[in-house]
Amino acid sequence: MTYPTEVGAAGPGGRIASVEPDGPAALAGLEPGDIIVSVEGEPPRDVIDWMWTADGDSVALRVRDARDVERDVVLERDWDELWGLEFDGVVFDGIRECDNACSFCFVAQLPPGMRSSLYVRDDDFRLSFLSGNFVTLTNLADEDVDRIIGQRLSPMHVSLHAVDPDVRRSLMCPTSDDRALEFFERLLAAGIVLHVQIVLVPGVNDGDVLDRSLEWLSRREGVESVGVVPVGMTRYQSRITAGYDTPAAAAAVLTQLRPWRERKRTDLAWVYAADEFYLAAGEPIPSWDDYDDFPQFENGIGMVRAFIDETGEALDELPEAAGSAPDDSPCVTLVTGTLFAPVLRALAPALARTGCQIEVLPVPNDLLGGNVNVTGLLGGGDIAAAVGSHRDEATVFLVPDVAVNDDALFLDDLTIAGVAAAAGSDVRLVSCDAAGLVSALLELSTAKSG
Repeated sequence: MTYPTEVGAAGPGGRIASVEPDGPAALAGLEPGDIIVSVEGEPPRDVIDWMWTADGDSVALRVRDARDVERDVVLERDWDELWGLEFDGVVFDGIRECDNACSFCFVAQLPPGMRSSLYVRDDDFRLSFLSGNFVTLTNLADEDVDRIIGQRLSPMHVSLHAVDPDVRRSLMCPTSDDRALEFFERLLAAGIVLHVQIVLVPGVNDGDVLDRSLEWLSRREGVESVGVVPVGMTRYQSRITAGYDTPAAAAAVLTQLRPWRERKRTDLAWVYAADEFYLAAGEPIPSWDDYDDFPQFENGIGMVRAFIDETGEALDELPEAAGSAPDDSPCVTLVTGTLFAPVLRALAPALARTGCQIEVLPVPNDLLGGNVNVTGLLGGGDIAAAVGSHRDEATVFLVPDVAVNDDALFLDDLTIAGVAAAAGSDVRLVSCDAAGLVSALLELSTAKSG
């Protein structure tokens, strides 16, 4: 059974999104739109409760249908069979938002007038377990910690930022008693594995403060990885005046982290710097093995190395005769953020083995401004403007799908069709992974030659 990443509407019980024909749920008469209001007599708060309670070969449910009529249902299945239903979200009782007023909060830096879901400040421990979201632990109660331990919600992903109490107060501005470090210790003592994030803010939690935080973390078994990432700043904030965008600033962080990376506690490096630091400093990206099992991949750590190596692997599968693209081969422009553009440019000659002429179009982020330069935060309007100024009827513009949500919308609610219309060009979405890009280029090359 798989679950969508959407949170779902708050309400009692879990709403069924789909039912597999001839599965146990369908045979019991369950239908999309039905709400499971209790499982073995207890109201499920989320899919974790569902998985925890409905793990046997039968389960008793209380179900409410679209007419608000409730009935009792018993599902039964074979030992190797799934229940045959999916929910419309992973959280049933409403997402837990952050109670802090962090000076670096990216959500608080967004421009006004965007869709409401972008302003949700997720700080829900359940999404930390289910989706790898980083949470502060500052909005937990003792019963939440007991639940994490009791249901073995491991690993968890924690935004720690600093261990110095004064720094935490100035950085995170908690609106209630900050018990996060206490809860952190309790989780570790119970055997819960923790992956830690430190968002680095110049002059606040870097330098000696960062060393103290890493020293504290190094003494705690169960902290499996620590990711150090640079603060992001949009033009809609004034509390942070500097980032780590210059080569000197980024290199200084990498220099500070180097001895911590070499101070391995097991056979793992355990401290990892975000890709942005290496790109800004102009330093080589670490090797594949340096990222161990990529424990903080979704945190932007190791993505560049994975893309480079996986591009090479995908190209190595091409016929030996594949070489440079001839002059009459299709022209393809790869659209990307300014941070990743140098990486794509370096790969362009190799990507030409697909039979396409490759160009790279870096797009500045005028929607958010500041030091925001990653592809995933590009707005459709900025892409349309850049493509329009680069307009070439002979080229196809490929935009990585990391820039759109599950509804294929950019941050500014434009669709790829809207971007193409505004730019007056052939603009298409392409998979953001290396294999997907190479496959798309091969398809364009084959279509041209055919």
